[in-house]
Amino acid sequence: MWKGMMPAVTTKFNEDGSIDVAEMERCIGLQMDAGNAGVIVCGTLGEGSMLSPEERIDVLKIAKSACGDKPVLLTVSEAGTREACDLAQMGRKAGADGLMVVPSPIYHTDRDETITNLKAISSAGDLPVMIYSNRVAYRVDVTPEMMVELAEDDRMVAIKESSDDIRRLTDIVNKCGDRYNILTGVDNLGLEALLMGADGWVSGVSIAFPEENQRIYDLVQEGRITEAREIYRWLRPLLDLDVSTALVQQIKLAEAIAIGSTEHVRAPRQILKGEHRANVEKIIRDQIACRPNLSKYALAA
Repeated sequence: MWKGMMPAVTTKFNEDGSIDVAEMERCIGLQMDAGNAGVIVCGTLGEGSMLSPEERIDVLKIAKSACGDKPVLLTVSEAGTREACDLAQMGRKAGADGLMVVPSPIYHTDRDETITNLKAISSAGDLPVMIYSNRVAYRVDVTPEMMVELAEDDRMVAIKESSDDIRRLTDIVNKCGDRYNILTGVDNLGLEALLMGADGWVSGVSIAFPEENQRIYDLVQEGRITEAREIYRWLRPLLDLDVSTALVQQIKLAEAIAIGSTEHVRAPRQILKGEHRANVEKIIRDQIACRPNLSKYALAA
């Protein structure tokens, strides 16, 4: 459950703003066809903060149906502990396999507040928890020292490491040993993290290019680093689309071009326009034009 490619999928909307069930099922199906280990719903890329709690549960159920027996994690990223605990309980009742928990996205908690908040959400959900450590986007750093204390809770089983510092992965291992599974959450540090021992990759751009991302992971597992690096170097300009305040619109544009999906977003976001759109579209189309032939990188039987 805590190894491999686990994309944070987008939420698909109809033009009227309602959830596009059929398109979500189709797109998640592409991830499953590529061999992904599971998916994470309702995170930043999934526009979770723009969804009501009830809509988030609807998205969870859609993903559960599309993933078959593979795990689906529900993102919990609420301003208040009470609301986070309520959502965690709703997720458990609706069949979530686990939770990805953001410590505190609005109020920037101190050390004790962060630990208390995470423990409360874990207890309320009573599901396996992936701690989302992202000091860059959310300004709350879950340090390796804090992870040692959180390890007292058996439900805390994984870390989504998104500090944007590849050294942090080794720091976690040195401090916590093999207590946690560690998945990288920064797309353009994906291969670097895998080479430093990450168990998996919570990816964004892979939802538009699922086979290439999965092949990088699989090649690393086979020790074929040179070949993994070749694909990764091709993918790198696309991976940079994930590291932006406009990551939702940029990746949805990539989905529209690469897999024929839609770009509809929830306000206040708007689809890309003008020069920004032209620049992003050029990156996507340029890379598709020189897309690697994956048959060259066939996996061992």
